[in-house]
Parts: sequence; structure tokens; C-alpha cells
Amino acid sequence: QVQLVESGGGLVQTGGSLRLSCAASGGTFSTYGMAWFRQAPGKEREFVAGISRSGNFTDYADSVKGRFTASRDNAKKTGHLQMNSLKPEDTAVYYCAAGAGGNMNSRTDYDYWGQGTQVTVSS
Repeated sequence: QVQLVESGGGLVQTGGSLRLSCAASGGTFSTYGMAWFRQAPGKEREFVAGISRSGNFTDYADSVKGRFTASRDNAKKTGHLQMNSLKPEDTAVYYCAAGAGGNMNSRTDYDYWGQGTQVTVSS
């Protein structure tokens, strides 16, 4: 069983940056792929970024490519999402997830979820 706790959300102006963190406990973090999803009010939860178990492979939603960077430190059992050039449409609750599935951008491949952290980008 893996527990995930996100932090680092907040209010930022358009064009600003935030760095989200995801701290894992329990289980063997390095055996799980990791991803970030987000959910805006009235919308479904959507894939943002994923990173493989080793950290050598990443994938991003088209809407965030070139602006967001996912990373992880297996020794510290943490993951990060660096978000630059933020836009109002990035406003959402951001969730980190961990799982052993092979489809990085699929919600169903993740077994463990954090409680979420709010990101608000003002125009």
C-alpha cells in the first residue's frame, strides 16, 4: 500500500511558475510508474504528465508540453511537477498517482492517489 501526499499548490499570476511535490510512503516507490492528473470544476480528471519507474521516460499532455516537467527521486520517494508559463486554463486540483500499469496516461492504470492540491492561475 502506497500513500501519496501532494504539496506546493497555490495562487499564481499568468506566466508564473509553481513546483508541485508528491511524497510517497509505504510500498516500494521505485516499482511504480507515477503520473500527475488534474481536475477542473465541472470537468473530468485528465492526464497531465507521467514518468516511468526509473525516471528515464516521460510523457505529457499536449496542453502542457514545453511548459511542465515531471521528475522523481526514488531514493527520497518523491515526485515533482515543475510548472512554468502557467495559464488560467491550468487552474485545477492536481493529483499525483502511482501504479504498476503500462499505459502511462490512463487513469485506470493507477492504484494509488493523493488527496490533491489546488492550483489557481489568475489572469
